[in-house]
Amino acid sequence: MGRLIDGKWTTGSIITSDKKGRFERIPRSFRDTISKKGPYSPESGRYHLYVSYACPWAHRTLIYRLLKDLQDHITVSVVHPDMMDKGWTFETEFTDTTGDELYNYSHLYKIYQKAQSDVSTSATVPVLWDKKTQKIVNNESSEIIRFFNTEFNKLTGNKEDFYPEELRENIDEINDKVYHNVNNGVYKSGFAKSQEAYEEAVTNLFNTLDWLEQILEGRKYLFGNRLTEADIRLIPTLLRFDLVYYIHFKCSVRKISEYKNLYRYTKDLYSINAIIKTTNFNHIKRHYYYSHESLNPKRIIPKITLNL
Repeated sequence: MGRLIDGKWTTGSIITSDKKGRFERIPRSFRDTISKKGPYSPESGRYHLYVSYACPWAHRTLIYRLLKDLQDHITVSVVHPDMMDKGWTFETEFTDTTGDELYNYSHLYKIYQKAQSDVSTSATVPVLWDKKTQKIVNNESSEIIRFFNTEFNKLTGNKEDFYPEELRENIDEINDKVYHNVNNGVYKSGFAKSQEAYEEAVTNLFNTLDWLEQILEGRKYLFGNRLTEADIRLIPTLLRFDLVYYIHFKCSVRKISEYKNLYRYTKDLYSINAIIKTTNFNHIKRHYYYSHESLNPKRIIPKITLNL
């Protein structure tokens, strides 16, 4: 693993922590927007997604791409699930990888270098790339899915809104708690560098899962029968939980399959075509157990399957 410093790749751990050993996620580095009034306007064929099937953050964008009928308008390249000394690669020997379909680069970090020759950043997915200017528009998944939700509606005719105005305050409230304690909470647990940091993270994680379990009592989704952004941001973590986080990240208080409502909810969401088609358990399992040498130095991949 590693990162770019002043445009040059530097090998080393990308896991950052505070003085108490708490994992701290590095903020994303490209934060432009797609809008009708800005330099990045919604156009068919202009944008390209770089993703990993293993990455939960990238998974959100893939789900939205299908839910919003964007597959004919936004192209995709899928990296290899292994993230080694030079980060994500475009090697193609693993099933369902594509290589770099725009520039035939060997590694994702070269896309970042092309966008900005002196950039200092971690080379993460997803990347929303503009073919016209040959720049990265955005690499923050929570913002990319908002662009997909509304900005291409005239092109697709798909006006389904997963962030409706009347629910935005409530969706934002759930998103905030779920992001800190669940989406990122599993990483805080797995990458903790002290017992105190681990116990704090794993306690917050399961307190929040218990809270979600209560919310889902008698409800199909977090907001009744209406699928929203809050569900789409949560499901990638739940789909990876029993397979990876329960073992690999020591999130071992309970499995999702041991929760009545959360397990039913996970199965219901997994029945949605856009989620089934974008979930690749082979990539997920391979990436986590093989790439994180500090957590699994022998790179042994456990025999485990999900019942969904």
